[in-house]
Amino acid sequence: MSGIDDPDRIEVLPVLPSLDIDETRGFYTTLLGFSEVVYRADDYLIVRRPGMELHFWRTDDRTLCERTSVYLRGGGIGELHREFSARNVPTLSAMTVRPWNMEEFHIHDPHGNLLRFGRIPKR
Repeated sequence: MSGIDDPDRIEVLPVLPSLDIDETRGFYTTLLGFSEVVYRADDYLIVRRPGMELHFWRTDDRTLCERTSVYLRGGGIGELHREFSARNVPTLSAMTVRPWNMEEFHIHDPHGNLLRFGRIPKR
């Protein structure tokens, strides 16, 4: 058994702030490919794409969003960067090898949340 129904699997699921649940849903489903909306309420949202799930809670405090980030790490990061480039994600950075020897890129969502993606560089 594997995946989200595996009772022995531990997953880390970030819960990020959102100033507008509908705008957040639109950005993540349209531009970032989180095509499965698992749950949607006025004050909470859960979106999923293969291998990733993000949760959002409604806030009126923009500074919470601007001070929040999540780091997503794995081998499929290069493919994600190509996908996001093809979708013309407006805040997509270049893929760069950082001083801590991680190849990374990042995206800011419309409310300021920082999504950082990284992998150990291929040799």
